[in-house]
Amino acid sequence: MTTTTTTTRYTAHGSGLSFRGLLVSEWIKLTSLRSTVWCYVIMSTLNIGLGVLLAISFQQRPDATALLDQGYWVQSATIAIAFSQLVVSVLGALVITGEYGTGMIRSTLTAVPKRLSALFSKAMVFGVVTFAVSLASIITAAFLAQLILNSRGLNIDLADGRAWSALTGGAVFLTLAGLIALFLGTIVRNSAGGISAALGLIIVAPIVVQIFAAVTRASWAQNVLEFLPSSAGTRMYGYVATPAPNIPDVVVVDPAQGLLVMIAWVLFFGIIASLLLKRRDA
Repeated sequence: MTTTTTTTRYTAHGSGLSFRGLLVSEWIKLTSLRSTVWCYVIMSTLNIGLGVLLAISFQQRPDATALLDQGYWVQSATIAIAFSQLVVSVLGALVITGEYGTGMIRSTLTAVPKRLSALFSKAMVFGVVTFAVSLASIITAAFLAQLILNSRGLNIDLADGRAWSALTGGAVFLTLAGLIALFLGTIVRNSAGGISAALGLIIVAPIVVQIFAAVTRASWAQNVLEFLPSSAGTRMYGYVATPAPNIPDVVVVDPAQGLLVMIAWVLFFGIIASLLLKRRDA
């Protein structure tokens, strides 16, 4: 008689799921949600639609230069990011809080006892998809705006590396803003709370700090405003035509520094979310 022995391969994650399996699982979760499709459609529509509308409304100025024309082109392609960041923040929070709301998070953490790989795979899939959709819609807006502006007498330079850096920076900013919301949702574990926290950081905080800085004229308040996510993101996708003015005691962030600020925000909330996910019950 022959006895067949079945050996189960466990991965370093402490479960039968490999990291590739986790990525596939998170891809299925993300793409099977109606909210995902609608949020990405709304974001793409905003990026393309508002970009085309701004290009159509363009009026040539007598003192315009090639540099200003390039700046207007980039502005047309990125004008909707101020609205798209709200949509991607809502989606980022829902991606994780939806699992807490339905109780699916318990099944996820049972399959992945070490937990962090589940969070990192979710963040990776969401980040890659968000970046791809954001970049595709922004570049589409840029090409449509270029066609419209060229028809109105402008000569848009498609070989302008600074312009393409700004367009890519816009997609990166939307991705990082969504990840901040995802980690905030992991911390709060509630859809309404996660969305409120994300939108509060993006919308409310800059307004409050800006009002305080205007009233008190305190340079430190202006510096705080410069390092908030929305301000750092604006630097990332801004077409910088001239060096930033040298204002005493006030820090002005450049695009590369804006990227570092956004990464710091993601890491800050990501570390807190990871610690809480490891310590709290599902």
